[in-house]
Amino acid sequence: MPATVPGHVLREFGIDGPQHPLDGGQGTSVRVGAHVLKPGCVEEHVAWYAGLVARHADQRVRLAAPRPARDGRWTVDGWSAVPWLTGEPLPDDETRADRWLAVLAAGRALHDSWAHEPLPAHLRARRDRWSAADRAAWAEDEPALGARSAPLVDALLSATRDEQLPRRLVHGDLAGNVLLAPHLAPAVIDVSPYCRPAAYADAVVVVDALLWWQADPALLRLARPADLDPRSWRSLLARAAVFRLVAFDEPSRTTGVDEELARYERLARRLAADPR
Repeated sequence: MPATVPGHVLREFGIDGPQHPLDGGQGTSVRVGAHVLKPGCVEEHVAWYAGLVARHADQRVRLAAPRPARDGRWTVDGWSAVPWLTGEPLPDDETRADRWLAVLAAGRALHDSWAHEPLPAHLRARRDRWSAADRAAWAEDEPALGARSAPLVDALLSATRDEQLPRRLVHGDLAGNVLLAPHLAPAVIDVSPYCRPAAYADAVVVVDALLWWQADPALLRLARPADLDPRSWRSLLARAAVFRLVAFDEPSRTTGVDEELARYERLARRLAADPR
């Protein structure tokens, strides 16, 4: 059910206009005039992100700076507000590798600008299912797995190695959150911050593209960063697959398990077969 922004929240942000629920993400964001409002936000996180955007202006990529409320708060009853950015994510049927390379280029520009930005302590303490899946992908935690997921996770982790890559602040969910528009720099929205190698964020994009967009498998080869050896790239792809598989959270699902696990099984076979 789409969320409705309460009137007092709009007044605190100084925003007015008709409300239009937005697709994508959690399906809870709402466009109001020239702004997008999102529920379930944490003041500390939005304040941190506002500072991040202010510190790292880069003409190669557009970011939406959070709008403060009239009293200086960054959230009002859990709602945050950012400007609406022109552009569209790749459509659900986009399989062309070159279009996915454009998404990767936007992410790389973003990560370049964040090269020396630390991950703040409040993000290290997260305990949501995506953070748990991230730790599982890096063998930092052993989450509860479903009977069918467990052997697949084990097989994927067996293909990983110590990539010996520096960890840095990255956006870990770029695939549906890069907006492309003619004559404009790409926009990046809904930043999901993690402290991982930049090339791992690339690998998550590739895995997502193969899992849900059925992208051209040539992307496995074309997306490998020029300075990364094939074995380390394969390892990062395997970690990205574990991240998504653990986040799928088989034990909590009552429907769609067969269909979703079949996607991961096909992906695992492709990763094992592709020499890169």
